[in-house]
Amino acid sequence: MIDLVYVWIVLIGFGVLMYVLADGFDLGVGILFPFARDDAERDVMMNSVAPVWDGNETWLVLGGAGLLAAFPLVYTVFLPALYIGVFLMLGGLIFRGIAFEFRFKAPSGRRRFWNAAFFLGSLVAAFAQGAVVGTFIEGFETVDGRYVGGAMDWLTPFTVMTGFALVFGYALIGACWLVLKTEGPLQARVREFALRLLKAVMLFFLIISVWTPLVDDYVRGRWFDFVTWLWIFPVLTAAVAFALWRFLKLGHDATPFIATIVLFMLFYGGLLLSKWPYVVPPSYTFHDAASAPESQLFLLVGVLFVIPFVLMYTAWTYYVFRGKVRAGDGYH
Repeated sequence: MIDLVYVWIVLIGFGVLMYVLADGFDLGVGILFPFARDDAERDVMMNSVAPVWDGNETWLVLGGAGLLAAFPLVYTVFLPALYIGVFLMLGGLIFRGIAFEFRFKAPSGRRRFWNAAFFLGSLVAAFAQGAVVGTFIEGFETVDGRYVGGAMDWLTPFTVMTGFALVFGYALIGACWLVLKTEGPLQARVREFALRLLKAVMLFFLIISVWTPLVDDYVRGRWFDFVTWLWIFPVLTAAVAFALWRFLKLGHDATPFIATIVLFMLFYGGLLLSKWPYVVPPSYTFHDAASAPESQLFLLVGVLFVIPFVLMYTAWTYYVFRGKVRAGDGYH
């Protein structure tokens, strides 16, 4: 008989990964917004993500709802521990979404406000997501399935580091998206930005790789047990980062974005396998946090029906808007 816990792990893991990759690049575009030279370039940057940004956030809803249904203990612990971090993330996403709708309609004199709103919303949402990841790595103080720590325990030097790391990571994937979608002087400048951001991201990767075993004994044991094969993740990460650097230097358009996606997948896979099988570290595994099999099976039917339509819609959207974006003309 199939263990439904593993089915849900795959589904939710896939949904979260799709959100990180899809919404990551449009958050990255927002983070890069202040570096545009004028409103014409900002129009191009925003138009590059305008057809897809709201669809990208579908994966956040799918992953979050699936997590609540399949692993309710995660919500019991995560929400009290991360109220402020999650509030900041959602507030940033809402503020950014409002800026999307209002910026093009606002008089030219008020565009500066909405430019700032788009940037700050993207920055806050990205930082909060990174801080949440750092809190997951550090673990949660629990007693009998309840969080017993403080409301601000999520904010530590380590989580601030992971927050800024994700900001730079999203900026990198956003820059590579703009390399794919733009041309001319704007493309040349975001290509240079991507090269600088790659160096920053790899520096953060090195710092966090050294710091993580110091804050988590379980991860230290996993990483330094050379019987396991987790060592392959940093090796592949270094190889993909070098390939990304070469693609950018050689003037490629599409391959830098693809390489950045692979880089994020390696980060994501390394994180999950480092903490496996814990979903609420350091105490509760996926099986400990799972809902009843009957509930999982009932909800699985609906999710397996919805996901193919979401994938088809997503694929069709990206196919339709597959060209370059030009100032004043939109997609071609």
